[in-house]
Amino acid sequence: MSTLKLLVVDDEPGIRSGAKRVLQNFSVGYPFMDEDFTFEILEAETGEKAIELIESTPIDIILLDNKLPGIDGIEVLEYIQNKNYDIAVMMITAYASLDLAVKATNYGAYNFAPKPFKPDELKTSVENITKHLYLKRMTRTMQEGGEDNKFQFLSVLSHELKSPINAIEGYLRMMKDKQVGDSIDDYMEMIDRSMERIKGMRSLISDLMDLTRIEAGRKKRNLQKLDIADIAKTAIDSFEPMAQQRNINIHLEGEENIYMNADKNELEIIFNNLISNAVKYNKENGEVYISLNKEDDKINISVEDTGIGMNKEEIDMLFEDFVRLKNAKTQAVPGSGLGLSITKKMVDMYNGTINVDSEPDVGSKFIVNLPLN
Repeated sequence: MSTLKLLVVDDEPGIRSGAKRVLQNFSVGYPFMDEDFTFEILEAETGEKAIELIESTPIDIILLDNKLPGIDGIEVLEYIQNKNYDIAVMMITAYASLDLAVKATNYGAYNFAPKPFKPDELKTSVENITKHLYLKRMTRTMQEGGEDNKFQFLSVLSHELKSPINAIEGYLRMMKDKQVGDSIDDYMEMIDRSMERIKGMRSLISDLMDLTRIEAGRKKRNLQKLDIADIAKTAIDSFEPMAQQRNINIHLEGEENIYMNADKNELEIIFNNLISNAVKYNKENGEVYISLNKEDDKINISVEDTGIGMNKEEIDMLFEDFVRLKNAKTQAVPGSGLGLSITKKMVDMYNGTINVDSEPDVGSKFIVNLPLN
């Protein structure tokens, strides 16, 4: 077994001893890993003591309270980020707020766990953060190449797809055996959950394929003269069913017959990601406004919604890989955290720009400028 050093930072002795008691004989394993992980538990009662331990001992995971004597947990988290330490941090606090959640996420916190916690809740949280740390480190290792790493990546991907497939299979068997009732209405919740899992798998596969194609840089690009309005209309048609389910209207306005030399698949990725987000993060009965116009030697594309919006801290980290905004308004929205980072990479390939204007509870507007030639 491999041992991870887990540091519990809390000024309450009961929390520290309770976490140690729960985790000292706990192990985490996944089908795609060669061996399980166990934990060596370290303790710190202050933020200053935590920093001393971080400086002197390689720490893998930190359970970090925010309310501490001396410096707060959020300051410890900022210190870890500034030093670029390879540590997965989960906040454990009884005083969580949206402002704290945004700030902690911006500083690299993986998740929040409320205090007090039950043993099973703590184990589940630690299991998830261990998986996150493992995948993060494996992704970094993969960038160095090697067939073994590629095989391991495929194993992880298989596992990520296997879980929702197993869940869907379980629901179908229950429906086949009529375990809940004889009416289709008895199974609507199972059907809805299955559809959500299918959407999640489709999103993961699509985003990973796009990202792989960009990072590899080896696929031949098929540059041709394309009508931007036609690309936009195709993308709108793809998301019209999703929009209708939430009574969201999509409007397209602007010039017709604007042509540019581009790869059709690449432009579709840009439009698909922007329109998809405008629908997913919108409000019920909302609106999406898409506009196209030509200005000198460039095309201006804007996609505006009447959705939940974002604050400045959220906008600042929007285009990073695998980043998903985590708050009460977004927790039910599926996604891989890759869509906008892929969009940004695509725009960069055309020497274009992408900017965001957003206001919480009002909506967001994405503006893309692409050279026509």
